[in-house]
Amino acid sequence: MAPKAGGDSAKVNSAVYKDKSKPTDIRLSNINAAKAVSDAIRTSLGPRGMDKMIQASNGEVTITNDGATILKQMSVIHPAAKMLVELSRAQDIEAGDGTTSVVVIAGALLDASEKLLQKGIHPTVISDGFQKALQIALQVVEGMSTPVDLTNEDALLKAAATSLNSKVVSQHSTILAPIAVQAIRAVMEPIEGGVGARVDLRDVKVIERIGGTVEDAELVQGLVIPHRAANVNGPHRVEKAKVGLIQFCISPPKTDMDHNVIVSDYAAMDRVLKEERQYILNIVKQIKKAGCTVLLVQKSILRDALSDLAIHFLDKIKTMVIKDIEREDIEFVCKTLGCRPIASLDHFTAENLVNVDLVEEINEPGGKYIKMTGCSTGGRTVSVVVRGSSGAVVAEAGRSLHDALCAVRCVARRPALLAGGGAPEAAAAAALARAAIAAPGADHYTLRAYSDALEVVPSTLAENAGLNPIETVTELRAAHAAGAGGAGAGAGVNVRRGRVTDMRHEHVLQPLHVTASALALATETVRAILKIDDIVNTVN
Repeated sequence: MAPKAGGDSAKVNSAVYKDKSKPTDIRLSNINAAKAVSDAIRTSLGPRGMDKMIQASNGEVTITNDGATILKQMSVIHPAAKMLVELSRAQDIEAGDGTTSVVVIAGALLDASEKLLQKGIHPTVISDGFQKALQIALQVVEGMSTPVDLTNEDALLKAAATSLNSKVVSQHSTILAPIAVQAIRAVMEPIEGGVGARVDLRDVKVIERIGGTVEDAELVQGLVIPHRAANVNGPHRVEKAKVGLIQFCISPPKTDMDHNVIVSDYAAMDRVLKEERQYILNIVKQIKKAGCTVLLVQKSILRDALSDLAIHFLDKIKTMVIKDIEREDIEFVCKTLGCRPIASLDHFTAENLVNVDLVEEINEPGGKYIKMTGCSTGGRTVSVVVRGSSGAVVAEAGRSLHDALCAVRCVARRPALLAGGGAPEAAAAAALARAAIAAPGADHYTLRAYSDALEVVPSTLAENAGLNPIETVTELRAAHAAGAGGAGAGAGVNVRRGRVTDMRHEHVLQPLHVTASALALATETVRAILKIDDIVNTVN
């Protein structure tokens, strides 16, 4: 006998997952807190995105639209919201760019998962469905990427320019993009027998200087030290210089912190001064004997690296002295010049010095700095001097240049480019919508929800550019549906023309690694938030 239809529907209803009230409230609280962080920086996405002015407690003002910088300085208390701040930081470390996109995508996925939870779908089922959706999206994104030859400077320039176009200093992208590409090409080491190249961004030193405009930024194949020489009337320009880097002080030795030397009569005082003079004179004689013409002195905490008497003697022997080299900069200085730091006077010999073609002190309205070029024995390093009219402009130019360097580094690590303007997200959304039709059970809902969430990127780009987001996304969907995998695969939101065009023709290209990393990290964070059903505070 066939069972009654009514009994069947009752069984189905009882099988729908009914969450207990506390885990539901915790989950909703987490989702809403994380969405609030996402909404806060959503307006700063894309080339027409708005900037944020951040005021620190000490009154210092930062103007930026870089997602990682905004979130780093934002005071976030809720633990789930902190996960989105961590997500932005993870993207910054992994790819260096796409820090706003990754948080916006995570916010959209959380919004989608909230609707699925209201339908009664279990959080674990949603989490597993999102993982399947991520695999499909990554296949689509990798399928639409075009391989890049790292010797092709033009392709790298497009990636750097696209990264800079969404920044405050976007009007200077024609100057900063070539600098970023030249810097990365100078320091990258090709992987033998492998794909791509190794790039260590610590080999690119960005020096920020107030004075001039962003257009005055320059790339220096050598070393830039951002302060003046210590000499009073010594040389300010030395050609064919012999450079030594010392880690000891040229000043009278001092006792330990809690000891004193008590001098009771003038004769003893005289003797102390005489010994000090002799001590310094011996060091200076050794420097002259080695033939050193430019001396770098590491910064000392306990006492002055150079005494006035030492500067007087060094001026006499025509040696240029640059003091206060920071401890963390020693490695970069050594790699750039190809020298070793000299820790004691006994090792200060001619063979431990290096030859540099030109060392000069540059005088600018903003102050003096030292520039060393022509380091024959140096390693693969470059220095970039970024200028600007104010501290806020210089800091933002430095951050923008860092993002451009990271974009080029991503291409070097994984040599493939994608169309920008929300094209990869729209293509992945179209593929997921098609996959959702055939997917069984709850997967149909999760794939559909993931597809809708990915459309937040083109929708936000259109919204921030003053276009109608619904019209734009509908037009974009039609373009990707018509040219699946073909001509329409590069269709994205062109904010300059205010319509959907093929972004590859507009030369708006972004590294594959940035998009792939953003999708993977956003999905991972959302899955982690969905699995949380309680927040426990510790006793301490």
